[in-house]
Amino acid sequence: MNFEVKILGCNSAIAQHGRHPTAQVFTINEKPFLIDCGEGTQMRMTDFKVKRFKIDQIFISHLHGDHYYGLVGLITTFNLLGRTNKLTIFSPTPLKQIIDLQLLAGGATLNYPLEFIATQANEIELIYENDFLSVHSFPLKHRVPTTGFLFKEKNKLRKINGEAIKPFSLDSNMFQNLREGNDIIDKLGNIVKYENVTYPPSPPRSYAYCSDTAYFPEIIPHIQGVDLLYHETTFMADAEKRAIETMHSTTINAANIANQANVKRMIIGHFSSKYIQLNDLLNETRSHFANANLAVEGETFRVERQN
Repeated sequence: MNFEVKILGCNSAIAQHGRHPTAQVFTINEKPFLIDCGEGTQMRMTDFKVKRFKIDQIFISHLHGDHYYGLVGLITTFNLLGRTNKLTIFSPTPLKQIIDLQLLAGGATLNYPLEFIATQANEIELIYENDFLSVHSFPLKHRVPTTGFLFKEKNKLRKINGEAIKPFSLDSNMFQNLREGNDIIDKLGNIVKYENVTYPPSPPRSYAYCSDTAYFPEIIPHIQGVDLLYHETTFMADAEKRAIETMHSTTINAANIANQANVKRMIIGHFSSKYIQLNDLLNETRSHFANANLAVEGETFRVERQN
């Protein structure tokens, strides 16, 4: 089952130096989810061959334009191309009013259901789940209400040890109970300990998305030990004063968060347009957290399952 993030946009505020405002597609089990939707996102989807019609959920971190100005265009494109299945948008409360007004002003009537679910910027909250994934929102620290998102694979069932179960007489329900971690009594009255006849499942994979935020150690419990972290690094360390003024993070801020949260790998992004080349930001980050990568547009970051 795939577990990956594709970068569609990595710049802050405006499109410049060949970079575009923030957008990503997170995919698990072939199901894609859009995270933020800066201007031009749907064109980047075309460029990178994203199957946009398979997207049924969109997560918007906050209402600065570089994170949602591409949304109404995507919504109306879905309509023009004949979408009929529901689209659900998780976002701060005012976004529904904004999109409704844009559609009303343009006389657009959608042929598919559009649902808005309001996120809370003051506590962690389970906002979405299906059979194999849960998504939590959690507070970030920015100039407007802003949330991060934690995508976490649900626990898998244990694996049957074919050799170890041979002496026992089992039916399908007994196999299921063993896989769920329960001891059972087989059809001959033998006690079967699940730990003796099964292997532990692969650990669940996780991805945390931290968009615009000042240095905010309060997020550490929410992202502790994640396999992959995206954390904004709008500025280098020598611009820390500007980062504080605008409630953004520096390379060193992001690296410190990654270290304190014991994350396995980090993607840095949301780069200020003052930086034409990005290698200096990467090198500075890696000087404090070695396993960091740039959010290069079109690049896919995969988390492989551990055995």
